[in-house]
Amino acid sequence: MIVLVIVAVVLLFVGAPIAVAIAGSTTVAIGTSGIFGLEVVPQQMFIALNSFPLMAIPFFILAGHLMQVGGISERLIEFGSALIGHVTGGLAMAAVLTSMFFAAISGSGAATVAAIGSILIPAMLAHGYERGFTAANQAVSGALGVIIPPSIPLILYAVAANESAGDMFLAGLLPGIVVTASLLIMAYTVSRKRGYKGVAKVTTRELLVAFRRSLLAMFMPVLVLGGIYGGIFTPTEAAVVAVIYALLVGLVYRRFTLKKLLDSFADSAVTSAIVMIVIAAAGLFAFYINVLGFPDQIVEFMTSINLGFIGFLILANLILLIAGMFIEAAAAILIFVPILLPLAVGVGMDPVHFGMIMVVNLSVGLVTPPVGLNLFVASDLSKLSLARISKAVVPFIGVLIIDIALVSALPQLSLWLPELVAGG
Repeated sequence: MIVLVIVAVVLLFVGAPIAVAIAGSTTVAIGTSGIFGLEVVPQQMFIALNSFPLMAIPFFILAGHLMQVGGISERLIEFGSALIGHVTGGLAMAAVLTSMFFAAISGSGAATVAAIGSILIPAMLAHGYERGFTAANQAVSGALGVIIPPSIPLILYAVAANESAGDMFLAGLLPGIVVTASLLIMAYTVSRKRGYKGVAKVTTRELLVAFRRSLLAMFMPVLVLGGIYGGIFTPTEAAVVAVIYALLVGLVYRRFTLKKLLDSFADSAVTSAIVMIVIAAAGLFAFYINVLGFPDQIVEFMTSINLGFIGFLILANLILLIAGMFIEAAAAILIFVPILLPLAVGVGMDPVHFGMIMVVNLSVGLVTPPVGLNLFVASDLSKLSLARISKAVVPFIGVLIIDIALVSALPQLSLWLPELVAGG
């Protein structure tokens, strides 16, 4: 274990990607331990990927890319601005609300920031919003992309914890709404304090037109979740349906060109490959630490000091918050589920509830330096330095920490819908 830690730290220090650091350090540890031959490395990496539910990931990624280039973001922004743009801080609140809608399509935080921010960040700046607040507001709104279903981290947790992806999707709805509401309150409060006025109020007819134009986009999550819980298709099959629907919507909107389609497929392939490499590396790591009995040792130690439910909850949140600052969400889920989930179950926590605690914690990592991906995207769109946007995002992080506390302390936020559907 010492060899694994040392090699991982060295690789991360020299700038190796997280997947390379995980797989490389584990390979060295296996090679020097003498427990197995190195042939277990490709075997275990393949086993980590050999899972039917994981097939949903590349399809949801492709659906998100197709919806992004198919004119969806513009129509969602049009509807969000028409709905709420006229109130104090309307554009900032529209950024939050539109990001929630787009998150239910893309499943990605960075994609949400890029699609919505490319339009709303310039619009907010043109209406006198301070650059730091504008960038931070959009970066944090993009974090909804990993909470609102369909979400790639929710799928990964379902696979790692052997839970239903459909249950995790349902579990993410109410926490996602809670986070959205808190960000809307934050945007309104800051805007009112700074005097950010709304844009001109639209007529009822214009609002209905904007709603009609965005209806096809907003129907996608209804189709995905409704199909799953109507027993029509599995979550993996739902991902394929999402791709077909995204293609049809793009054709209806007449925004596709051959180049856009080819770029979408290429970008999706690259993104999917990155995620799968991380999954394979984390699977190898999980195999090795299980062979060493490390999770069992952690469980025994935590049991011996008798932290109890509240103590474990506080410790787990701290670990996940810190981990999210340095480790990408997919890798963090696959690394920490084998270690923390047995402890959570041991203190009486529902695995679905703990999964939402993990995902909401790791969503904060998207907006915390040094590896907060949303910050980099928002920084590029707003032409603001990473240092300035990191400072501007601090109050928003405080709001997200309150959301983590709510999700942690109120299990029914995560469990009510899955239990309701199961009971039905």
